[in-house]
Amino acid sequence: MAVIRGYVFDAYGTLFDVHSVIEAGRAITADAEALSMMWRQKQLEYTWLRGLMGRYEDFWAVTEAALRYSVRRLGVPASESDLRKLMDAYLSLACFPEVPAALARLAGRPRAILSNGSPRMLAAAVASSGLGGHLEHVLSVDAVKTYKPAPAVYALAPRALGLPAGELLFVSSNGWDAAGAKAFGYQVAWCNRTNAPAEELAVLPDLEVTTLSNLPL
Repeated sequence: MAVIRGYVFDAYGTLFDVHSVIEAGRAITADAEALSMMWRQKQLEYTWLRGLMGRYEDFWAVTEAALRYSVRRLGVPASESDLRKLMDAYLSLACFPEVPAALARLAGRPRAILSNGSPRMLAAAVASSGLGGHLEHVLSVDAVKTYKPAPAVYALAPRALGLPAGELLFVSSNGWDAAGAKAFGYQVAWCNRTNAPAEELAVLPDLEVTTLSNLPL
């Protein structure tokens, strides 16, 4: 790999465990895991569809729409109060255990989040996890009103950090996101937490790791 002069991290699924909402889901369903899985899948689908349709809504609105679909699809009885509690869980997602130490290890070069999350959602998640001191930039797609894997999104970090994409290491646990970043021109580390196969998108990450503790310096 080339010299790395900065790090750009996806947030959801990479730094923050989106399935930590399962605990909140137990209040309304015996199969909170199924609800969490469908919620996440629809959340991603809605970002892609809205990007293709040119009908942007911020990630909070997309996340709520995905939740409402999921409870209806699964036949889960949920009141408006139940839905609010589940949505609020997204503001305090747990970070993966190795994240604070992994980010601290990379200090000395700029570290940024580049996420689909809305600015309010990202600010809340960073604050609740205590990661603020480990990040120089928190960048949201809201600045360009579309979603990953649009090139306009990936262009935000080189602009903010003042460095070319080829000198930055983009880190994501989402294979499709890793492919999008590689196609844009980043060096890419795929954090393959679930031992998934690589996406069939004709681009491969430069590096595959199972934990952020193994990122190169």
